[in-house]
Amino acid sequence: MIEIHTMTVDCARPYELAEWWSTALGWPLVDSEPGDDEVMLDRPDGPPHLLFIRVPEGKATKNRLHLDVNGVDGATRDQEVERLVGLGATLYEDHRNADGTGWVTLLDPEGNEFCVCRSEAERGS
Repeated sequence: MIEIHTMTVDCARPYELAEWWSTALGWPLVDSEPGDDEVMLDRPDGPPHLLFIRVPEGKATKNRLHLDVNGVDGATRDQEVERLVGLGATLYEDHRNADGTGWVTLLDPEGNEFCVCRSEAERGS
């Protein structure tokens, strides 16, 4: 058996992208500064963490792996979509349905796809 310790994101500007995700998730940056080639976000509850690594090539196609996120502490999917777009995410695909199900695919500031799903409360769990 294994566990996921870190999810790594290749990017052009690790510090700036990590700062954006730090604001989005509320996870702190770990011992880093602008210009660093590797920047870690420390998940408060322990692994998995997020590591942003500088790579020379840009994003060329759809992500093969992406994050699904949802609101916590009473925040709904739609509230989180609005908040994240306000932080600089871009709406990519809207898969919300009239019955309240579905998700929204956003792009982070470097164009990486991620999905905003309904919160646990919205799913009735």
